Amino acid sequence: MHRLLLLVASLVVLGSAQASEVFVTKDAQGRPTYTDRPESLPAQKVHVASKSTDPAVVQQQYDEKMKSYPEADKANADAAKKSIDPQQAKALSAADKAKRCEESRTRYQNMMNARRLYEPGSSPDERRYLDSNEMDAARADAKKVMDEFCAGQ
Repeated sequence: MHRLLLLVASLVVLGSAQASEVFVTKDAQGRPTYTDRPESLPAQKVHVASKSTDPAVVQQQYDEKMKSYPEADKANADAAKKSIDPQQAKALSAADKAKRCEESRTRYQNMMNARRLYEPGSSPDERRYLDSNEMDAARADAKKVMDEFCAGQ
């Protein structure tokens, strides 16, 4: 839809630019700027070929395109439903669960083996070390997460 609107807008602009000259200049960053009144020299004259458009034809093309969108959406949804295999989804889910279990187990073991734990500060170089009560709470949370992810394995 955006492309069609862009096309219509560019045709309108090109139709109005037919009566005047178009120049291209470079701005301070070197990007091209198109205008009918250049602010700086040198400016290259650009020849723009255009033709008039019939608004009724453009509206008809727009209406046809808009009618095709619901059909395309339905076709995409049907294709997506067919492509999802329940066994494959279950296997991916099991693999994802196993990965999360392993990651949470490693995190818990690292916390249990660490003598000091810290939280990152406001900058990458800052750390706030946890006291013993906070360390116990962090380890308990890590165990809880590990138990949730590794339940049944």
